[in-house]
Amino acid sequence: MLGLLCTSLKGVAATLLAALIAGPAATGGTAAPGDAPRETRGVPVFHAAMIHFHADSAGRYARQGEQVEDHGRIVATTVQLPPRAAGQRMMAHLTLEPVAKTEREVFDRWDRAGNVRLVTNGRPEIELVRFMTAYGGRTEYDVDVSELAPLLTGTARLRAHIDTWVSPAWRLSFTLRNVADTLWDAPQWAAPVYYTDSYNRDSMPRGVETTIEVPRGMKRVVLRYLSSGHCTDGTDEDEFVSKANVISVDGVVVARVHPWRNDCRAMRERNPYCARWTDGSWSSDYSRSGWCPGDVVTPLEFDLSDHLGPGRHRVAIRVEDVRPKDAKGHFGYWRISASVIGWDHAPRLWRN
Repeated sequence: MLGLLCTSLKGVAATLLAALIAGPAATGGTAAPGDAPRETRGVPVFHAAMIHFHADSAGRYARQGEQVEDHGRIVATTVQLPPRAAGQRMMAHLTLEPVAKTEREVFDRWDRAGNVRLVTNGRPEIELVRFMTAYGGRTEYDVDVSELAPLLTGTARLRAHIDTWVSPAWRLSFTLRNVADTLWDAPQWAAPVYYTDSYNRDSMPRGVETTIEVPRGMKRVVLRYLSSGHCTDGTDEDEFVSKANVISVDGVVVARVHPWRNDCRAMRERNPYCARWTDGSWSSDYSRSGWCPGDVVTPLEFDLSDHLGPGRHRVAIRVEDVRPKDAKGHFGYWRISASVIGWDHAPRLWRN
């Protein structure tokens, strides 16, 4: 988005930029509610991994054990995760740091979509965490990924992605750790449903459909759904216009939601390079389709136990009225992923 540089932040710019270089405490983040569970074990997955875009030298910053994909915009690695244990949650700790260019500048000052996802054999990848970088600011988060813990054990391959177009750009750190929580009602099963970062009207005019198999013994099944709307020119639909996301199981509509965030103004301090328009508004403040610059995207969860009993099911996802491609080639698109989580008993504890 075009606009004037956030000159009103000039008084704090030096402090924030020093923070980018020195790496102090987080400028923003989220944490699980209630008392902090006791940490028991942690596995570093990525440590200050460079994510950037370079057509000819994608691997110039790669370290031993890291593989680079998509011209440097994806870094991948394989780690060994501990076995599951009763009475434990799994937390992900994520840090995003823009690479400093000078004392007053960073190489990538724009908000960029990104994620960390688990690679599955022959099935869609599973997003552990989806985020939007700040406008050139450092952010840090603790995200509860306990629902996916059945898949996060043993040998695991993970990919981290940021949709940047400059080099160098961002440093990403990511750790998975188990924490003791005897009240947590852990699921027994989890599986991927669908993943795409480019749902659009031209290539998916009728939505998408896939088949899943719910194993025997599952008494409760929940759909974990991540959705955020975007546009290629940053000025129109589907980023700033609410659109219905429709989820169906076996031809029956089971959920109809409008992903939306109207609290983005609270993230302004995380966005030192946001733009200010001539009418006085800040680009970081605008409400958006399920996301804010400088924050993680929160999954939506739907209890579909009445529709996803044991056996095979067809799951369909459709976003209504996606902006079509215009004469200049710009269009609206959605980043969508879904997974299912199952329990072999009725709910004992569930977080709303």
